Amino acid sequence: MPLTVRIIPCLDVDRGRVVKGVNFRKLRDAGDPVERAEQYGTQGADELTFLDVTATVDDRSTTYDMVQRVAEQVFIPLTVGGGIRSPEDVARLLGHGADKVGVNSAAIVRPGLLSEIADRFGAQVLVLSLDVKRASHTPSGFAVTTHGGRTETQLDALAWAREAIERGAGELLVNSIDADGTKAGYDLELTSLMHELSTVPIIASGGAGALADFAPVVAAGADAVLAASVFHNGELTIREVKAALAAEGVVVR
Repeated sequence: MPLTVRIIPCLDVDRGRVVKGVNFRKLRDAGDPVERAEQYGTQGADELTFLDVTATVDDRSTTYDMVQRVAEQVFIPLTVGGGIRSPEDVARLLGHGADKVGVNSAAIVRPGLLSEIADRFGAQVLVLSLDVKRASHTPSGFAVTTHGGRTETQLDALAWAREAIERGAGELLVNSIDADGTKAGYDLELTSLMHELSTVPIIASGGAGALADFAPVVAAGADAVLAASVFHNGELTIREVKAALAAEGVVVR
């Protein structure tokens, strides 16, 4: 079990608005990113993740001015993902206030991108974002998807995670497409399998629906837990999650 577990709200952003759906589909408006960032910073979030969920689909870069406005509102680490295709994109995001970057689709197309980013900026900056779906065609039973979960690849999720770590990824953001937005709990099997192979921290994502969902995923090997809709909708607060984890003996900040 990790020494200290981080609680990370996620801002899935589409054209300047926070959105949320189920299984990455039927996205609905969930507020202004800047207002949300300020709110979560005040509530005690340990980090914040900003994912431009349609940047790759629309073949464009992440919205840099929005990233900067969000960064100005929070004094905790900010991870930004979506549409990152080169070390130059990373440099620009860091210049606009990001602390870490999440890379997904572009690294699958060109795995060397991970090494380029890690070599230039350090592994601590590089988060491999994995959108994972259960699949019968891979050895592990889990496949990697791209383009915001829309396109399923032939890549085995566990094999890809292992390769990414070897190429310099400093953290794995493991999002279950099957559990995303369902509020049925995190995918504990997926988290456990990733934990067994990983030498870097694991962020579990997808499926948070109740306070009781958080301690089991930590026990399965998550070093951090990411959630979106339960925070956006006001169903849970970050302080409530931390209190529930602490009551289960989990060390939180």
